[in-house]
Amino acid sequence: MSSPIDVVEFELGGELYALDINLAREIVEMMPITPIPRSADYISGIINLRGEITNIVNLAKLLKLPEKASENRNIIVLTDAYSKGSKIGIIVDSVHSVMQISEEDVEQINESMASDLNTYVKGIIKVGEKNGFSEQHGNYSSLIIWLDLARILEELIIMTKYNGTSTAGMAL
Repeated sequence: MSSPIDVVEFELGGELYALDINLAREIVEMMPITPIPRSADYISGIINLRGEITNIVNLAKLLKLPEKASENRNIIVLTDAYSKGSKIGIIVDSVHSVMQISEEDVEQINESMASDLNTYVKGIIKVGEKNGFSEQHGNYSSLIIWLDLARILEELIIMTKYNGTSTAGMAL
């Protein structure tokens, strides 16, 4: 049996997603964001988080997903190690939980399903009664898209550099 993997489960556009817990430094409630002129549409702006200027990325816009109006939005602040020294936070509709999964709960995405999103997906997490997640997800089985956020960040920094768009303090 493989060792458990900790992930943060969150909602985006009405669907469930997850990211590796080691990417998240903290989760904060939505706060006022200062827009940055001439930045890419997926860059919402910057916030002052306890004296640190933090770039805020709208993950739904970055992944070209539908946005859902939500009053409970959160910002997942990422660790500096994966953002090349930049302070980056991502906007999500809501954070559900931190959960442990095993490799047996993850199915690889079907390569024949061509999608830009496939590049950013580590796998599909299957949850339901058999894995003990029935309390969180009701009595039905659910699928959670496990995002490869390290790869997304890597490409985001490359896109920002290539497009010449500016964000305050982002590693360019």
